[in-house]
Amino acid sequence: MSISKIKNAAKSLKTFQGIRFEKCLDNGEAAEQMNKWLLEVSWEVANKVGGIYTVIRSKVPITKKEYGNNYICLGPYNDSFVKTEVEISEPKTDALREAVNDMRRNGVNVVTGNWLIEGFPQVVLFDLSSAANRLDGWKGDFFEHAHIGIPYFDRESNDALLFGFCVFWFIGIFLEHVKRIQKCYVIAHFHEWLAGVGLIMTRLRGYDCGLIFTTHATLLGRYLCAGSTDFYNNLSFFNLDKEAGDRQIYHRYCIERAAASCAHVFTTVSKITGIESEFLLNKKPDILTPNGLNVQTFAALHEFQNLHAQNKEKLNAFVRGHFYGHYDFDLDKTLYFFIAGRYEFSNKGADMFIESLARLNHMLKSSGSDVTIVAFMIFPTPTNNFNIESLRGQSVAKMLRDTVHNVQSDIGKRLYEICLKGHLPKAEQILYSSDLIELKKCIYASQRSSLPPICTHNVCDDVNDPILNALRRCQLFNARTDRVKVIFHPEFLRSTSPLLPLEYEEFVRGCHLGVFPSYYEPWGYTPAECTVMGVPNISTNLSGFGCFMEEHVHEPETYGIYVIDRRYKSAEESCQQLARYMFDFSLLTRRQRIILRNRTERLSELLDWNTLGIYYYRARQMVLQRTHPEFEEEQLKFTTQTFSAPSTPGVSRSSTPAPPEHDDGSDDEEELENFPHQKIHLDEKTPPPPPDTDEDEKPHLERADSVRLLPHRKDITTTTISAVSTHISQLDTSLNDANDDEVDAITGSAQNQNSVYVSTSNSKPGLLPGAKTRAMNDELNRGLPQHGAFSDPHDGQKEAPDTDGKSSISTQIGLPIANVVHQTTDKADTSAFEPTSASSVQYSSAFLGQQAAKSIGKEQL
Repeated sequence: MSISKIKNAAKSLKTFQGIRFEKCLDNGEAAEQMNKWLLEVSWEVANKVGGIYTVIRSKVPITKKEYGNNYICLGPYNDSFVKTEVEISEPKTDALREAVNDMRRNGVNVVTGNWLIEGFPQVVLFDLSSAANRLDGWKGDFFEHAHIGIPYFDRESNDALLFGFCVFWFIGIFLEHVKRIQKCYVIAHFHEWLAGVGLIMTRLRGYDCGLIFTTHATLLGRYLCAGSTDFYNNLSFFNLDKEAGDRQIYHRYCIERAAASCAHVFTTVSKITGIESEFLLNKKPDILTPNGLNVQTFAALHEFQNLHAQNKEKLNAFVRGHFYGHYDFDLDKTLYFFIAGRYEFSNKGADMFIESLARLNHMLKSSGSDVTIVAFMIFPTPTNNFNIESLRGQSVAKMLRDTVHNVQSDIGKRLYEICLKGHLPKAEQILYSSDLIELKKCIYASQRSSLPPICTHNVCDDVNDPILNALRRCQLFNARTDRVKVIFHPEFLRSTSPLLPLEYEEFVRGCHLGVFPSYYEPWGYTPAECTVMGVPNISTNLSGFGCFMEEHVHEPETYGIYVIDRRYKSAEESCQQLARYMFDFSLLTRRQRIILRNRTERLSELLDWNTLGIYYYRARQMVLQRTHPEFEEEQLKFTTQTFSAPSTPGVSRSSTPAPPEHDDGSDDEEELENFPHQKIHLDEKTPPPPPDTDEDEKPHLERADSVRLLPHRKDITTTTISAVSTHISQLDTSLNDANDDEVDAITGSAQNQNSVYVSTSNSKPGLLPGAKTRAMNDELNRGLPQHGAFSDPHDGQKEAPDTDGKSSISTQIGLPIANVVHQTTDKADTSAFEPTSASSVQYSSAFLGQQAAKSIGKEQL
């Protein structure tokens, strides 16, 4: 895959199922006109706890472009975060202000304002302590309606109940006020089980609100994997109620499962989590919503390489101090590997990483390699304080650095004075004996009898710490003969640290390889962040990120994305594969690593919210189709009024792009010649083709699932056909061959003897060549993902009251457009669109009809 292939893949993702995502981003104009609202509900709104905080925070800008001021985030009030992340102010929207004031009058403290992040969204934060007196009553209501009891001792579940009922209360009042102006379309998107109570109560009370539930990781799955269980091979054999009860999370499990069942649309972040949800939650996702990031685009290609060099030098300074007395390796031949995340020893793959490091150490020593690997492990865990040896090392290094700097300054002055007098300096005139004495003091002070520490802090209960025990078992003690050195940093990185004064982003940019051999990783933000920063990384096919890259990138290992097989191989085989990947990476030259980082950074466009945000858009469209079957028709009316023309849906394509057969060439050779002096951005080297000649916009025969024409009425009479044929001679003759090629690509060949009646509102009717009328959708259907997407067979239909809410996994998701062709036998030169119900609509391509008619007219002429 060259740059053009990656851009085509990203473009295909942005045009998911015929939807052009960028055309939906109107800064909330459509949402305001249609009175459409989005309420994003999560425990981590302006409250950093885990990865969901990153999801919502990074997704805000692209969501604001779609909903504008009609986008509101709901979360709990956390005083420490609100002081630094929220600008408190009263809401400007009447409906929002009235709903908030109503809750305040009833004793619930509600804080409103704007989140101080990109996009500046409105936030509504509920002070749970002000509603604590209602806990017992709400527990009774929840048990009465949902039949789920919450024990008194579970404080986290109690907080989740308070938060859920506050959200449920707010939604009810907000709906009442917002409906007074005009008909409204309100969507409430809930994340994780902590927000599930609000969704359950909203659905059980029958509020006119579309409900989406996204699970980023199933609760029971996380617990089962942490217990060293062969999880994925035994998904269908677990006694779910017993397993949840044994771990005392049965009530939490019930909330999560009920939320998934009550939601109108249920989504997960990856294919592997979708399979997990099918068995553990008894619910198949309707669609996947992979997580993205806000990708920073540099003006010049070499800028992120410069950032790598700058931050690597900071890591070099730390390593010099940490390994003082044993610093006998060359930093120019040293590679920095790292693993980071929540301290889940087996789930995050720390056990496999340490075992593979031991094997890598043996492989490097056996091969006689002069490369040194420094492996960082960043896992926060309780500590007493910094390790005294680590602090002493940084102090000794600073002392030696200052002494050498002073001596160097004195030598420079002496050298200048001697040369200024016209004499050549002698050694004894430049370096005095006093200077040698100072240097000897520093050298002797830098000697040590003990080995460099493997941990930078004093870990609480270090005797039972899993990582320290694994390092002891593998005998990774930072000995002189070891080619693999290890550093366990049991604290999140921060720029104010006296040991490693770096932010996490700076640390990642300074490293050479990120290693994340996770066993349970629903998505995997850590490897995604490495990718957008141009850092090669290793993940597994049990992580959502690894599966996503395998599906969307041809040969991902050539782009610095290594995927380990942990699903179909034994632990021994997976561990050996990881060790081999790391060993092969250590054999790369500096030049090869530069090229690999360039390739890795290219993939960042695939992970941008501007690309992946369309999946959340599709989920919201799906929930509106299910709760309001007339929504498509109303949206079409608005679109027609806005653009003064009927909507023309684009050709749908697969969400998983396949590499084109003919490539325009790789850019790696140019990089070898021009890097690092190249100052031109990739986009400037390969300008996008003009819209009229964009080959990616044309449907292809090998993608026979890319087009679906409307079925034609069986009662088309001979009179209509004759009238249409008569009018063909009036068509414009100034047509280009591109139109003929486009029709040929769809029909298969110019000699097709079948004929199809095509009509649009923008062109006059015509006939495809042939003698027999046949519906083209018998031969062609919609282009949809072959894997990695989910749908509901009843998409677009309102849910029946007596249904159980179950849906099935499918590889086809349709986006119905409420337009069908209506022919008249009185006038052959006119055609119109006739709206129908959402349950019977099908795809129609006005553009295709127009081009087909013009092409036929040219052939007839």
